[in-house]
Parts: sequence; structure tokens; C-alpha cells
Amino acid sequence: MVDSETEQGKQKKKMSSLPLHSSRVHKLSAIINISHTFIHFIALALLIYYRLSSFLYTNSNKTVKPPFLPWLLTFLSELILSLLWILHQPYGWRPLSRTTFPENLPEDDKLPGLDVFVCTADPVKEPPLNVMNTVISAMALDYPPEKLSVYLSDDGGSSVTLHAIREAWRFAKPWIRFCRRYGIKTRCPELYFAAEDGGDHGGYDDFSKDRENIKRMYEQFAESLEKAGSACIEEDNHARLGQTHPPFVEIIRDNDFNNTADGNVKMPLVAYVSREKRIDYPHHFKAGALNVLLRVSGIISNSPYILVLDCDMYVNDASSARQAMCFHLDQRITSSLAFVQFPQRFHNISNNDIYGSALKPVFELKWPGLDGLRGPLMSGTCYYIKRKALYGNGLEEKGTEISELKCALGMSNEFLKSLGKNIYKCNDMYSEKSMDTLIPETKLLASCLYEENTQWGQQEGFMYLSVVEDYFTGFTLHCKGRKSVFCNPSNPAFLGTATTNLNDTLVQGTRWTLGLLEVVFSRFCPLIYGPSRMPILQAMCYQHLAFQPFYCLPVFLLATIPQLCLLNHIQLYPEVSSPWFTVFSLVFISSLLKYLTDIVLAGGTIQMWWNEWRMWMIKSVTSYFYGTLNGFRNWLGMKKAYFTLTTKVANEEQFERYLKGKFDFQASPTILYPMVSLVILNLVSFTWGFASVIVSGGWRQMFGQIFLSFHVVIVGYPIIEGMILRCDNGRIPGSVTLPCFVLVMMYLSFGSLVLMYVK
Repeated sequence: MVDSETEQGKQKKKMSSLPLHSSRVHKLSAIINISHTFIHFIALALLIYYRLSSFLYTNSNKTVKPPFLPWLLTFLSELILSLLWILHQPYGWRPLSRTTFPENLPEDDKLPGLDVFVCTADPVKEPPLNVMNTVISAMALDYPPEKLSVYLSDDGGSSVTLHAIREAWRFAKPWIRFCRRYGIKTRCPELYFAAEDGGDHGGYDDFSKDRENIKRMYEQFAESLEKAGSACIEEDNHARLGQTHPPFVEIIRDNDFNNTADGNVKMPLVAYVSREKRIDYPHHFKAGALNVLLRVSGIISNSPYILVLDCDMYVNDASSARQAMCFHLDQRITSSLAFVQFPQRFHNISNNDIYGSALKPVFELKWPGLDGLRGPLMSGTCYYIKRKALYGNGLEEKGTEISELKCALGMSNEFLKSLGKNIYKCNDMYSEKSMDTLIPETKLLASCLYEENTQWGQQEGFMYLSVVEDYFTGFTLHCKGRKSVFCNPSNPAFLGTATTNLNDTLVQGTRWTLGLLEVVFSRFCPLIYGPSRMPILQAMCYQHLAFQPFYCLPVFLLATIPQLCLLNHIQLYPEVSSPWFTVFSLVFISSLLKYLTDIVLAGGTIQMWWNEWRMWMIKSVTSYFYGTLNGFRNWLGMKKAYFTLTTKVANEEQFERYLKGKFDFQASPTILYPMVSLVILNLVSFTWGFASVIVSGGWRQMFGQIFLSFHVVIVGYPIIEGMILRCDNGRIPGSVTLPCFVLVMMYLSFGSLVLMYVK
């Protein structure tokens, strides 16, 4: 007996010494990136020297100085681009990749609890069937079901969504049994049945029969949701319009984790939460919903770790929770680790990906580089976060002063008990309480009044200052000394639905831009608040993302000023035979080739690189521009922040064009005006300037400006095609093209008059 116990002890000690994860720095990539930074920086320094010297001094060739105003605006644009480029460099200086070893985790009974938060708000833009696929896939995670809880936040208070989650619970029982019996890897029903291959049946003869049965059950489940949606959608219109509704919490099952359901399959706890809404109370968008889930789950399951998912982000790899625990349970890093971020991947991306919806530059280039510093930014979804990290300054610093805790976290004694046994000196909190007794308390925690005179959203929970709560919350966590890691397995852990039309892509970008500028214009501005609280390289990355919206200014200037000067025979760039022209060429070509190299090494193609470059220019003059305007208006108190959902309902006609690589310009005219105007301007500038050079000569002096106009025209070819060559519903309507043409002519006429007076 003693020998057996000794052997077990040795085995446990051996298991505890096995590594849970490993990391590898990509040294060759780091050397290449640092070398490129050094060379490109020298070229930028020479460019700036040329700009200053060409204006301040008369050179030996007696070249006429350019007028001050166009020189200043061009120089300003080049300075802004140079500064943003510098802030961007730390991403590539220490790229890191990680490997996990889930097989070395402790036994299931030793794993910590896990709560899953899923947020939805509109049953029309976010169809309940899609939301329930996410919920079901979370319920089917490869994790001990008695330690797994799934919470759905319904900000719309929709009866359709409540009915859907009840039906999802019923369908999930046979679905989870089916997945566990046959080792199904794809735990999202919609994705599983959409695949041609049903997966490995593990040698079971009755696999095909069971698969057909479960498929029929899923079709019945989907049909029931469709019928319920059609019957109740009018009733729920008030929810989508933001009207008031009371708090409502329903536990879809009781809290007896020892019970089994339907064929001896244990099921996780599932809860529906609809927080209270009142017109005269701020709701703080997604951050407010997450904080309600944080409190409600705190008195129900109170798991130490939380997975946050968007309602359209399905669990694709059921082992992702165990992969995340390989970091959270590693004693070497767990004390400082706040969250584990997985990349966002999408199941509806086309081969061309004309709108850059795959976000490859973020999750394949930037986040691995951040992981080599102190960790990636929080990315809105697909992250496993430590609950304790969300509680302000930490419970240890607050001690056991109840009054202090109530000022920070509210008046709920039940919630304060959930913070730990050190608060009330109690141990098993819920051993003698049923879920029914907790429901009234959950409604208090989900009410509008609960957060009054507390620190929720300021120091506690998810931060409220910005509509991009992920950026701001992650920023404050890193400023407090917390770290994060980026886990990017070859098999995508999560799969979502990307935007596949131009309007949603740009509206989404505008919202993100506004959120970033809300942080910039606050006391938490990364330029000031970050450097003293985090390493300088990581601070630079936060600064780059925060100031990224200001790309709109140099892009606008470089797409208008040189073109106007070209038509008025004003030279802004050195002539082709000058050595300084080589400097400008090096800066331009170096930027494009470096970006191309990064995209290809990340698994992309030349076509993807070109599409990303085009979308960067389009977003700069649309999303960044309008988001910046809204940010300044908010700062001046002229406009309140808003949150616009992008629709998760695919328009078949638009999606068909997306698959064919054709832009769909069925968007708001306000969004189309800037990019259409700039393409028309550059088309006029190129044709007029090229004709002028042929007639009167001077191509050496004007080549730089002609090439710049030509580059904009080539990049913007889909816009030209949409204006002139297409006649389908996705074309640019004449009601947009004509005003843009008039605006361009007015700009050229007025600009020419101004240049006449400033020469």
C-alpha cells in the first residue's frame, strides 16, 4: 500500500515537472525587420533633410522654390507618415510563436472552473440561429462539464432570443452526446453539417445513422427558431430601438452538477441574462453587458477564468480551453498573466478577400510581435481572461474593509462574498443555496442603478471610456503590470463571420476609429499615460494603434496637393536625374516590398497584399476620416458616442460579388463621396498631366507627381470600374459620381486661384 502511494506521488511529481507550453523567438525575422528599420530610417532622415534644405536654401541648379503652402502640406504629410511608421516598428523586433502541451495538464477534477460570456443585442442583425450555434459550440467545449458555465447576454431583451436558448439547451443534449461518442472535432453544428466530410466515426457501425438523426434534429431546431422569429419579431421591435425593459435572468438548468441529462451525458450550466435598459441611463455598449455578466456569474458559478466570445464566433477547436490553461496554470507566469488571446479567424473569407476582412496584418504580423514584448492587445473576442485581473487594484490591496469594497463594487453582499473567502471568512458559499434564491440577487446586479456611485467601468471590470472596450481594458491591464500571451494554433480555435460587403467593413472601421480616439482624447492617452507604466516598445505599439486614424490626413493631402500642383506646373518632388529622387523611390518601394514580404511569409499571396494596400487607402479616407471627425466632435461635446452593429445576415447578391472579387458599392453616399472624389481627381490629374508632359516636355520634373496620380488610379481601379464600366446593382450610382465630379472641378478651380496668389 505504501509502495503504491509512493509511486503515485512520484507520478504526480513527474507530471508537475512536465512543461505546459514552449515559445520560440523568430530570430531571422527579427534581424530582417531591425535591419529594414535601420535602412528605412536613414532614407526618411535624408528625405526630411531634402525637404528642409530645398526650401531654406537655393541649390546650385537655381531651382525655383515651391510655394510655401503646398510645400508645408506635403512635408506635413510625410512627417506624419514617418512618425506613424516609427511607432509601428516594434511589432517586428521580437516575433514569437508558442506551442502548448495540453496532455501535461492535471486531471479533469483538478482543472479550474470556466465561464463563457457570449453577447448579442439584435435578433435581426444577429440571427438567433447563428447566436445559438455559438452557444452550443461553447457548451460542447472539451472541458469538464461540471466546471463549465455558459452565459448569454441579450441586450435587446428579446423573447426570440430567450426562446432560442431554451431550444438550444434541448438540442445540445443529443448533440454533445454525439460529439463525445464519435470524437467530433467541429463542435459547431452549422459548420459540421456544412462540411462534406462527416468526420471519423471511430469504427462505430451506427455512425451514419446517428449522424442522420442528429442532422434531422438540427434541422427541426433551426425550423423552430425561424418560426418563433417570424411570430415575435414585431413584438421585439422595441428592443432594437433601445427602449426600456427590466432585468431578467433565467438559469436554463439547475445548479446540481452531479445530475446527468439524456443518456448519462453531463451538461454545463447555461444562463440567459438580459440587463435592465432605461433611456435616461448610459449602458456603455458591450463593456456594460460584460460587466453585468461578470457580476451575475460571480454569484452563480464564479469561475476563476472567463472566455469572451462574440455571438458569431463559433468554437472550432474544442481543445482551446485546455490550450489556454497551459498558460494560466503555468506557475512561472500565472501570477502576472491576465489573458490568453487567440486570433480571430473566419469561415466565410473568399480567396481574394477584397475587403481585407481576414485581418491578417493584425493576427499574423502584429500580435506575434507584441507577444514577444509583454503580450498582445485584447481583441474583443476569443480570449481567456483571469477573473481576478478585472477587479481593479486587486483584492489584496483592498484588504477586508467592506465599506471600501462596497464603494468600488456595489452593495450586493452576495457578490462581495464571491470575491473570496478572505472577505467574509466563509468557505463553501452555495452548498446550502439553490439557484432560485439567487435569481432576485442577479436581477439587482443586472439593474441600471447598481453601478451608480461605484467604480465599475472606471477601475473595476471592463472599461467604459471607449466603444472599443477591448483596447482600453487591455491597455489598463498592461499599464498595471499584467501580461498577456498570444496562442495561434495551426487549427483555428474559433471561426467567425467576417464582413463581406464594403458598407459593413467601413462602418465597422469607423466605429473602431471613434473608440480609439476616445482614448486618445482622454487622460489615458497612450502617448502620455503609457510610457511611464509599460516598456517603451509596447507603449509605441499602443500609440501606433491609437493614432492610426490620423493616417487620414497624410493620405488626403498626398492624394490632392501634388495633383493640384501638377496641373499648375509646380514641382514638389526632385527630378528623375537627381540623386534625391532615389531617396524618395527607396522610401516608397521599401515600404511596399516590406509589406509584401510580411504578407507572403504569413501565408498570404501577392493578390492579398494588393487588396490590403487598397483597403488601407480606402479606409484612410473613409473610416479613419469619419471616425476622426466623430472623435473630435465627441471631444468638443458636440456628439455622443454611438455603437452600430454590423449585420451578420448575408445578402446573397452581395456575397456572390464578394466571392467573384467584385466590389459592391451599395453603401451610404456619405461613405462613397471621399474615395470617389479622390479617384476622379487623380484620374483627371494623371491624364491632364501626362498630356501636358507630352506636349510641352518637363517629364523629368513632374514624373514624381505623375506617378503618384497613376498609383492612386491603379489602386482605385475598382472604383473607376464601378463608376464607368459596370451596370449591375453593385455599381456606383450616378447620384454619387456627378456630385463628386462637380466637387473635384470646384477644388481644382479654387485651388488654382489660391496657388496663383501664393506663388
